[in-house]
Parts: sequence; structure tokens; C-alpha cells
Amino acid sequence: MPQAPATLRDMAASDVGPITAMDALLFGVDCWPRQLFEDELAAPLTRRYIVAEVPGGDGRPQTVGYAGLMCVPPIGDIQTIGVLPEFEGRGIARAMLAELIGEARRRGARDVMLEVSATNPRAQELYRRFGFEHIHTRRRYYRDGSDGLVMRLSVAAWTGAAAADAAETTDTKDPS
Repeated sequence: MPQAPATLRDMAASDVGPITAMDALLFGVDCWPRQLFEDELAAPLTRRYIVAEVPGGDGRPQTVGYAGLMCVPPIGDIQTIGVLPEFEGRGIARAMLAELIGEARRRGARDVMLEVSATNPRAQELYRRFGFEHIHTRRRYYRDGSDGLVMRLSVAAWTGAAAADAAETTDTKDPS
């Protein structure tokens, strides 16, 4: 069995500061303010946020990614997903995406939606591999002027290779 790319756990209030800083690094002018992450964590009935950790050089976990879901059935929406550049290509985004799609399914979503920048082909390819389809373009959606591509996944159709592959590489722990 392949080794998990990272350990996933629910985001805690103590993660908000480091995650806000990571979000600024990853998304620049389109980053979220700290208060938005705090507000999202304060709504557990409709939200779930996770972090991805790998062993750090000092033996303590190092947070290398995060992702969030809003789910109000029948729709789930991937609100954000990010991985530090030096950890890209290791399956971490794939593991987090699989976890959140599974969460959307458990919460009763029939479809999962997301927006991705037209200037981010790597993320677009990941989403297509999961079965997301481009359904709309929001012109100049992001503050940097790039278009936002709206993509949709039918949760019922999310089976087969993408789901099995993602499940094999996800190591999730419950923080409680």
C-alpha cells in the first residue's frame, strides 16, 4: 500500500494565523483575510476545513496545505485549497480534495462545485481527473483580473479510479 502523502486533520482555531499567512503566500491579492477563516470555522454545520501535515525536520508536524468545504445539500462547494509550492506534486491536494468530496457525499450533496483560476492549469487538470467538468466562465472573477472557471462534479458519478486512488493515498485522523 502506498504511503500517504500527508496526514489530514480538521483545522483548529490555532491554525488560522499560519493558514492565513500561507494563503497570502499562495494567492496574493486574492488571499482571504483572517476573519474569513475564523468565520468559516465558526460554522461547522455547513463547513469543514482541513489541514495537511507532514513530519517536520524537528519531528513535529509541519502544516503544508489546507482546504475547505461549504455544504448545504444538495450542493457542496470547495471554498479553497492550497499546498505550499515545495510540496506540490506529492498527492497532497488530491488527498484533501478526496476527503472533502467524501465529506460532501456524507452530508448529502449531489454535486460539488468549485472555481479555479484560468491561469492555474495544474489545478484544472487535478479537478478534471476527479471528474469535474467546466460549466461556466466568470470573466475577470479574481482580483488579479484572471477568469474563474466554474467546475462541477456529480457526487454519484465520483467512483472508479479517481475515488479509489484518492482513498488509497489519504491518511485521515480525527483530532478528538
